[in-house]
Amino acid sequence: MSTTIVLSTRPPGDYGSPVPASALRRALATTIPVSALPRASSTIVVTLCVLASLTPSLLPRSALTQALFTGVLAATGLGMLVLARRLRQVLTRSSGSRVPRESVRLLALLGAMVTTTWAMVAADHWQDSLRQVMGMSSVGPGHWMQVLLGAVTTFVVVVVAGATVSSVAHRLGWIGSATTAVVLATGLQLVAGPAVWEMMSRSYSDSNDVVDVSLQRPMSAARAGSSESVVSWESLGRQGRRFVAAGEQSGSIRTYVGMNSAPDVKSRAALAVSELERAGGFARSAIVVTVPTGSGWIDENAAEGFEDRFDDDVAIVGLQYSYAPSWITFVFGRSAADESAAALFDAVADRITALPDAIRPALYVYGQSLGSVGGSAQFADAADLGRRACGALWAGPPAGSVMTDGATVLANTSDPVVWWSPDLILRRPDLSRAVADAPVPQWIPGLTFLQASVDLLSALNFPAGHGHRYGKEQGTTLPDCDLTR
Repeated sequence: MSTTIVLSTRPPGDYGSPVPASALRRALATTIPVSALPRASSTIVVTLCVLASLTPSLLPRSALTQALFTGVLAATGLGMLVLARRLRQVLTRSSGSRVPRESVRLLALLGAMVTTTWAMVAADHWQDSLRQVMGMSSVGPGHWMQVLLGAVTTFVVVVVAGATVSSVAHRLGWIGSATTAVVLATGLQLVAGPAVWEMMSRSYSDSNDVVDVSLQRPMSAARAGSSESVVSWESLGRQGRRFVAAGEQSGSIRTYVGMNSAPDVKSRAALAVSELERAGGFARSAIVVTVPTGSGWIDENAAEGFEDRFDDDVAIVGLQYSYAPSWITFVFGRSAADESAAALFDAVADRITALPDAIRPALYVYGQSLGSVGGSAQFADAADLGRRACGALWAGPPAGSVMTDGATVLANTSDPVVWWSPDLILRRPDLSRAVADAPVPQWIPGLTFLQASVDLLSALNFPAGHGHRYGKEQGTTLPDCDLTR
């Protein structure tokens, strides 16, 4: 509630005695009403959230990503503060109508402006240090103006939306609000959720079936999907077709079986062995069982690395187990990766075992991201891995989800997949096997988890050697086979 102060006027030239300080404060209050300034506690909380959003990230941020993160985090902090105030009023039966002095609110605003400016300058230096090592151009004032405008817009939209929900809840009362929440949650779980999931699944499935006309069907008999292959070109799926088409000029064997190539995992694994047999894969010096990512993608850098490592005397085989991106498969269908990897590895290993000792190819396992999770799940420990395979290589393995003992691990310190885990909230990440490819931010409880979560959205948008991108070293660093053959 603002107070209107009517100031007396004096004739021109009547300067009289000096205006008392109290009168100046009242004049200031008239010019900037107390009610127009946010509470000091609100200013402090929002500022702290803004500072948290500007703490060092693992990867360079676009202005849009940073603006959305800052705006949403600040609005969330303010919402939690408002909720805490209302709970306190209910518990203490306080009206909460006491208005702090305007000087406190002004001081809080000035402090917020100073600290936010300092944080943006520090964030600018950090972003430029990341961009420099990744071969990107530095950001300038325009970048931070976009961040500022975008964050304010996001903050206002979220706050208005929250206020609207709060107003509706207030009108409904506690009972009505609880009932509405239960109804909405039930509808989301039973109706909206399944409908959205079905729509997303159909979208991913349709995308998988689309044949890219820019890709040429392989002419070489050493490729799955060729005219001599037992696996049709159309059934390989979008990622499978890319994989076999990209290696047309090499002398290696590339075998891939899509989800549409056979009705179930076991039959797909058997089909992969038949295709390897047809193409002469078991006559090569090495076979690499490749566990794709969730969408069925096999990194071309890895495939080229295997071909360099074995001078094209290698067969690379992969089995698709999902249409969806890795993060969706990791959350909702992680067992599919484990089951598919085990079926393919066992089928290939059994066929190799049936060969005479003198001509058995060396057997390796490779997986990137979710593929490393599926690949490692089939081995009980390092000794089991050593008995059943020449070696394994995991690229960008999700934190805490992969057995790394006995395997070659490739991990960038800037890769959020390597950092991200619920344990990151309270524990420092284990980066002992990661390569420092960029400045590494200081671990901050809670905040580092938030930053890594945001960085997951853009982890693949960087050149090989940074973020969740890896190069030919995925293949060239495969260890020598030390099995007694």
